[in-house]
Amino acid sequence: MASRTLSSAPHILPLYARAAAPMIPGASLLPFVPGGGGEIPDLELKLAGVQADPAAVAAYAKVCGFALRDHLPPTYPHVLAFPLHLAVMADGSFPFGAVGLVHVENRIVQHRPLRLREELTLRVRPTKLEPHPKGRTFTLVTEALAGDELAWESVSTFLRRGKPQQAADVADSAPTFAPLPADAPAGAEWRLGGDLGRRYAAVSGDRNPIHMHSLTAKPLGFPAAIAHGMWTKARCLAALESRLPDAFETDVRFRKPILLPARVEFAGVDEGEAIAFAVRDAQRQTPHLDGRVRPLGDKPKAKTGRKSK
Repeated sequence: MASRTLSSAPHILPLYARAAAPMIPGASLLPFVPGGGGEIPDLELKLAGVQADPAAVAAYAKVCGFALRDHLPPTYPHVLAFPLHLAVMADGSFPFGAVGLVHVENRIVQHRPLRLREELTLRVRPTKLEPHPKGRTFTLVTEALAGDELAWESVSTFLRRGKPQQAADVADSAPTFAPLPADAPAGAEWRLGGDLGRRYAAVSGDRNPIHMHSLTAKPLGFPAAIAHGMWTKARCLAALESRLPDAFETDVRFRKPILLPARVEFAGVDEGEAIAFAVRDAQRQTPHLDGRVRPLGDKPKAKTGRKSK
């Protein structure tokens, strides 16, 4: 594996320019532009000395519904690592551009809360392409270390839409947890404004055009701007915040995109020590997210990433 240690966080705007460049005919022939096809590169990016800015954390907490505390919201390390995510996908060896990718699954393992001003080392690496009924997927594995201690980790799965794969090729993509029953009573209703994508982009750095405005989402196949999947997950965990243990794991599947503006319902049901939760359209009951959170307890540390085929 090629490992690169960065001296500072990458600047996001130039990375977005490179990530979007493959949309220009012929641009992928340039060596520093992604989109040349082939396989995901065997690459890891590492950045030490990362500290969250308290003002930025407060702004993020406000958009996502978290209370202000002396530790980071459990989804915030994803924001800290986002420049590295984009740097991986904007690398000249990456087979396609990042613009238009769809986030379909996310798993977070929080081994302990991260203190607000704690210094972290972040590591990000992609995994190989896997078949999917709507194209192909890959994952980004992220680790946050405090010293030599792995304190937080995540696996984000992205869909590159394309030619459907044969059913036999996607047998391993079966859900790892049962979704909440459709008739589970709603515990809350959320009204999401048309500017939610722009508001979340301002606190997360994720300015994928599919989230920003209907004018930029339509050329990429969406009738309107869609809510960020990680905002939806963060909002769910914020709703459950008072019930979350210090150490837990949480998996979500992003199902139908939330077209903005929207009115959605949140439901959560206890399943022993675990909590199953879901987000669905308040009127049509269209499923948008299925999730589950459970304490780590004494179970072995979860593996990160997917086994390459």
